[in-house]
Amino acid sequence: MKDWDLRKLQILRALQETGTVTAAAAALRMTPSAVSQQLSALSKQAGTPVIEAQGRGVRLTGAAHVLLRHADVVFAQLERAGAELEGYTQGEAGEVRVGAIATAITRLVVPASRLLRQDFPRITLSVRQAEAAEVYEQLAGGDVDLAVTLAVHAPSARDPRFHRVALLTDPLDVALPAGHSWAARPGLRLANLAQEPWIFGSSGPWREITLAACADAGFVPEQAHAATDWSAILAMVAADLGVALVPRMATVGERQHVAIRPLDADRPRRHVVGVVRSGSEEGPLLRRVIRVLRQVAEEPAMPVDAD
Repeated sequence: MKDWDLRKLQILRALQETGTVTAAAAALRMTPSAVSQQLSALSKQAGTPVIEAQGRGVRLTGAAHVLLRHADVVFAQLERAGAELEGYTQGEAGEVRVGAIATAITRLVVPASRLLRQDFPRITLSVRQAEAAEVYEQLAGGDVDLAVTLAVHAPSARDPRFHRVALLTDPLDVALPAGHSWAARPGLRLANLAQEPWIFGSSGPWREITLAACADAGFVPEQAHAATDWSAILAMVAADLGVALVPRMATVGERQHVAIRPLDADRPRRHVVGVVRSGSEEGPLLRRVIRVLRQVAEEPAMPVDAD
C-alpha cells in the first residue's frame, strides 16, 4: 500500500480550487516552486502525472481527479475524527470561528453569541464579516469553522466538501421614501414600481436577487444608483433618490424617513444557511452553536408596515 502524504493531496486540491500554481501557492502560503516540487513528488508516488501543461498554465489529469475523489472522502473522515476527539478534549468549551454576511451578524450571530455566553460561558465565537461568496472560500481554506451566508451561489448540495443546514428564510421588502405614493396604499406589488428609479449593487448576489425578483414581476429595474451598504441604500431611499428591495434582516432599526412595505402577493425571499466542512458537523461544539443559531432564527423579526 502506498504511503500517501496528506499535505501533497491538500496541495492538489488547492490547485483544483484555485486554478493555477501561483494562486494555490498563495492560498497555502507557499512558494510556487515548492508547490510544483510537491506535485512532482506526488506524480512519482502515483506512478503517473497528476498535472499536465495547458498553454502557459497547467491542468489536472484524470489520475489527479481519481486521487481527489478519494481525498475528499479521507479529508471528511479526518474532520469527523477531529470532531469526535473534540468531544473528549473540549466538552462545552472552545472557540468557533464564524464567517458571516453583515445582516446575519446583526440578526443571528450576535444574539447567538449572547445566548452562548449566558448558557455556555466557556464557548466563544470569533466573528469575521465576509461577502456571501467569499465566505465559502474562507471555509474551504480552513480560515473559518462555520459560514452563515446566503444559499444563492452556494456550492452544490452534492459537493463533498461541505455540509449545509437551513437557518432562516428572510422576506424581501420594498423600501420607499416616507412620502411616496405607495408608502401607505394597500396591495403593493413589485410591478407597481416598474417605472421607479432603483438602488442596488453593481455586482454580487444582491444585484442578482433584485434583478430576479423584478424579472419575476415582469420588468427590468432601471438602476439609478449603485450601493451595497444597507445604511447607504436606506439613506438614499430616505432622500427620495429611488426605491430598493431590502432583506427584512437589514431594516431593523433603520426606519427613519423610510417606509418598509411587505410584498405579500409577490413573496420574494432569500435563504440564509449555515455551512461547515463535511464531517465537522458531528462535533459537539459546532452542533451546539448551530442549534443556538437556529433557535435565534426562529424568533420573530420586527414587523414591517402592513397593508
